[in-house]
Amino acid sequence: METTSTPDSPVLYTWMITLQFPVRLGFGAVTETGHFPVQPDKPASRMAAYREIRALMARTYPETTGATLLFFSLEPDRL
Repeated sequence: METTSTPDSPVLYTWMITLQFPVRLGFGAVTETGHFPVQPDKPASRMAAYREIRALMARTYPETTGATLLFFSLEPDRL
C-alpha cells in the first residue's frame, strides 16, 4: 500500500515512555506509547513533545506526577 502526504498533513512521531514512581513498599512503573502529530506550519521541539507527553501521563496516571523517567523515545513514524 502506498501512502502520500500533502504539505498540510501532520507528520506523525511515535513515542514510548516509561516512568517509575514510589508506592507503599517499593516502586511502580508504567510504560505507554502513542503518536505525536506535528503540523508542518507549527514546528515543535523534542522538549515540547516530551513536556506534552509528561503532562498527558500525569493526567492519565496521577501517581506519575514527579515520577522518575526511565525511558523516552520519540521517532518519526515511518519505516
